Amino acid sequence: MAKKTSFSCAYTFFFVPLSRNLTFRKMVIIFDLDGTLINTIDDLGQACNHALAACGFPTHKIEDYPRLVGNGINRLIERALPEEHRNEQTVLRIREYFVPFYDKHNCNLTRPYEGITELLHALKSEGHYLAVASNKYQAATEKIVAQLFPSMFDVVLGERENVARKPDPQIIYDVIKNYELRIENDANNEIQQPYLADAQIQHSKFNIQNCLYVGDSLVDANTARAAGCTLVLCTWGFEKKEHLSAFEPDYLINHPKEIIEIVHSFKK
Repeated sequence: MAKKTSFSCAYTFFFVPLSRNLTFRKMVIIFDLDGTLINTIDDLGQACNHALAACGFPTHKIEDYPRLVGNGINRLIERALPEEHRNEQTVLRIREYFVPFYDKHNCNLTRPYEGITELLHALKSEGHYLAVASNKYQAATEKIVAQLFPSMFDVVLGERENVARKPDPQIIYDVIKNYELRIENDANNEIQQPYLADAQIQHSKFNIQNCLYVGDSLVDANTARAAGCTLVLCTWGFEKKEHLSAFEPDYLINHPKEIIEIVHSFKK
């Protein structure tokens, strides 16, 4: 691991005009979704409370949900249940109420964090390959990203059947394989279906150190470490800053604009 760095940048303006003589690398930049790009707590909490109440279980205050999220919807439901009812059968029964409600309402209150939209536009204008890697089920991940960040990401991956969830690094390998396929094809030939890469990428031509992973949790830290890419943890998400520091990221940041400086530190 590189020495942990915490940027504290003072910017008069978010972005400056780009020079024609750029010296930084074009990167693959992978973002976690919930707690990194967007604040989803209100919509997740309302969906979970709806499902819990429909099945006769007590609900939670919305402000309690940050400690319950992470590792996908099933884990959220499991944590929200009374301990004596935390079994697979009950989780799946509640999920049957959760998913239709969340599919209908998952963008009611969910919003990008301050500075995220501007960051993505800047990275896109510099030609970086942008990806989402989430433990949220694929349909909801695609819908939310399409609505909040239209045409911004090159590939969007969520929880998929028969594919291990984070912290397994498979989702990162899938992003990289999609990137390699994109490079091989014509620049305007969009890949319609994500490629499910092999469990190892030792034979890939891609240098994993050119991959930046941005997240907000221990799950994200372990995912990035397992794949060998550079880890950036953000303090505006669901985890406390002191906990994030203990995860020993390569970079610990307080605002999205700091990612620009990190990317520019990777010289050609």
